[in-house]
Amino acid sequence: MLKSFIQGQIGLGELLAWLIAVVIAITVHEFAHAKSAELYGDPTPRAQGRVTLNPLAHYDPIGTTLFLVFGFGWAKPVPVNVLAMRNPRWNGAMVALWGPLSNFLTAALLAIPVRLGITGVYTGPTVIIMFACLLLGVFNLIPLGPLDGAHVLEGILSDRQRVRLYAFHARFQSVMLILLLLVLAVPPINRAVFGVILVPVMLLLRLLAGPHMTFGL
Repeated sequence: MLKSFIQGQIGLGELLAWLIAVVIAITVHEFAHAKSAELYGDPTPRAQGRVTLNPLAHYDPIGTTLFLVFGFGWAKPVPVNVLAMRNPRWNGAMVALWGPLSNFLTAALLAIPVRLGITGVYTGPTVIIMFACLLLGVFNLIPLGPLDGAHVLEGILSDRQRVRLYAFHARFQSVMLILLLLVLAVPPINRAVFGVILVPVMLLLRLLAGPHMTFGL
């Protein structure tokens, strides 16, 4: 985003809208992880100061900065102890799922004033926030570690399959994270990946905001 602004691809107003959108999407996402873990019986997020909507609590010096500058990165992971939860298997999967779900719910709530036509000059920024939330939600549902989708998958697999997946993630998660960052950093590849993810994101955006809604990327 900052890179696009420096290169003259977007103006100051659009840059600010995107920065606010990313901060909101990330903050809601991480808060949902933390709060759901607490509700399932895990005191760890509360003890680490993560059950809050303060964006600074979820800021990762490297990952979030990359997100704000280049449009891809990560927030500070919420520490959880699934063994402290009442039902470690299912509760752990739901904690992972609540991150993307919170983004979808945020987009749905913002769609209400857009649909009612009461956002006025703030329609553009509101839709940008909706887009950022939907993009973050859809992306995190990809079932590859360390994304939320992998942890959701762990909760629905059989015990034997789950053990194999745990072992795979324990061995290759760091490698997958590096490969993911490399994929997102290489323009021809990230455009292809983004294009695939963009299909469900735009379908959801038009479903929520209206079929007439256009969005320039």
